[in-house]
Amino acid sequence: MRLKVLTPTQTLVDEPVIRVHAEGLEGSFCLLPRHRDWVAALQPGIVSFTTTEGRERFLAVDQGVLTKRGAEVLMAVRRAVREDDLDRLRQVVDNEFRRLDEQEKIARSTLARLEAGMMRRFLELGAGDSLREGR
Repeated sequence: MRLKVLTPTQTLVDEPVIRVHAEGLEGSFCLLPRHRDWVAALQPGIVSFTTTEGRERFLAVDQGVLTKRGAEVLMAVRRAVREDDLDRLRQVVDNEFRRLDEQEKIARSTLARLEAGMMRRFLELGAGDSLREGR
């Protein structure tokens, strides 16, 4: 099988594998080369896969979708981090996802300020219209 893991900004994995283990909304599952085609919504968690050399690799993924069609397994996820050492993966996930959450907080705060400024302008425009109409 060939595993491809895509995020909005990069292809994180694109290599041959002999097994993929992931967590879906209905529970965990394992895909092997001769398994039937499959589609699953992914839960945030750990995805493991075994390379053709027999090495187990790990990904931490955010929500996404997995499809298996023939010999191709495609995962499209919002965020993912790859690390071959499971203990190190936990540290990387904590740091990376915390950083991304902080960036999202800043973006939400900026958006809120923009919305407040726009509402203020609308109110000013409405007050100007009232003065012109003699109210």
